[in-house]
Amino acid sequence: MSHDHINSYYSASMNPAPLRPTLEGEHDCDVCVVGGGMTGTSAALHLAEKGYRVILLEGNCISWGASGRSGGQMIIGYNQSYQDMIKMLGRDDAQKLWTMGEEAMDLARDTIAKHNIECDLASGHYHVATKQRHIDDLQEYADDLESAGYKGCELLDRTAIRTKIASDRYLAGVFDPRGGHLHPLNYTLGLASAAENAGAVIYENSRVIKITHGSSPRVYTDKGTVRCKHVALCANAYLDGLEQQIDRKIMPVGTYILATDPFSKEEAEELISGNAAVADILFVLNYYRFSGDRRLLFGGKVSYSGKDPADIGRAMQKTMLEYFPQLAHKKVDYAWGGNVAITVNRLPHFGKISSSTYFAHGFSGHGVVLTGLAGKLIAESIAGDAERFDVFARIPHRTFPGGKLMRTPALALAMTYYRLRDLL
Repeated sequence: MSHDHINSYYSASMNPAPLRPTLEGEHDCDVCVVGGGMTGTSAALHLAEKGYRVILLEGNCISWGASGRSGGQMIIGYNQSYQDMIKMLGRDDAQKLWTMGEEAMDLARDTIAKHNIECDLASGHYHVATKQRHIDDLQEYADDLESAGYKGCELLDRTAIRTKIASDRYLAGVFDPRGGHLHPLNYTLGLASAAENAGAVIYENSRVIKITHGSSPRVYTDKGTVRCKHVALCANAYLDGLEQQIDRKIMPVGTYILATDPFSKEEAEELISGNAAVADILFVLNYYRFSGDRRLLFGGKVSYSGKDPADIGRAMQKTMLEYFPQLAHKKVDYAWGGNVAITVNRLPHFGKISSSTYFAHGFSGHGVVLTGLAGKLIAESIAGDAERFDVFARIPHRTFPGGKLMRTPALALAMTYYRLRDLL
């Protein structure tokens, strides 16, 4: 047996991890967690710390999906403005969600420190403007953060942002010192190890094929069965139709990243001051940061068709050079892609399928921070304190139009408008 992560910079630099067995035969536990990404490993950790007997089932290997492939950017809040959340949910629930979003940022850092997770944690995040109309958008973003009670962000004009990021394309930026970035695969491996140290049992290569719900749920793989009292469904973009009633609320979207050969310390500081992460505010955004060994990890593009570009490295390099033409000499050492899960309203989708089955998914690009909180809230709810989980569960969610066959082309057609708008 061996780890079967896709070929990426993350898998090439992953921390040592044990090879975990495949589930065989019948097993009993209090909670069966389905999915070994950030949400599932966080849920397993918090449940085990509360004394529950936990079994986690992962269809491939820990952090195989988005959790082990993402941009690794730690971004405050949600993929929706605070003011729009007030309009959608009311001020009380919007403020509760925002407060929990801030807690999620602290939780990630506290968990990394508590369990000594080596994941190249770094602080600082920029949102940047590439078009004139984005300058007003960034001012609104800064004002929105302030209205939510989030302090400490700095609005930078054209001159100031160009002293921080060596690109002529940027017209303004907002710097958040509390944001940051990390190695997402190693972070998730650390969560899994912490969960095991707390008593959770993890099985890999154990894809769940069926769940029966009710007072005594059963979770089935092709080789085994888990009898439990509760199920935590944490498969996110890789739910793959396991539960149709919630699968229709999310859309898997492909996104892509390259990793260059390493920079010197001076070269890296000249390109991005202070080793911060960066994301623009185009609808189809670009995002990038340096790895722990100072490779530029440049991500972007999206695919709603399920088909990856023929040459991911070449496609991403072309975009990178539009912003940093001075990097034409840099080699592309790695290039990869993966799916994130979005919702129609771009807010996370939490809830219950039955009295005993919980789920959390659809983080819409903010999963590095919010997934840890999701796991904690699932554990709280199973332990009998559902108040905070229920705030998320009250967020209204619509089904993607078009059914399973037509929702992807329908969304791809709609996104054409936004791609064209990004070009204007």
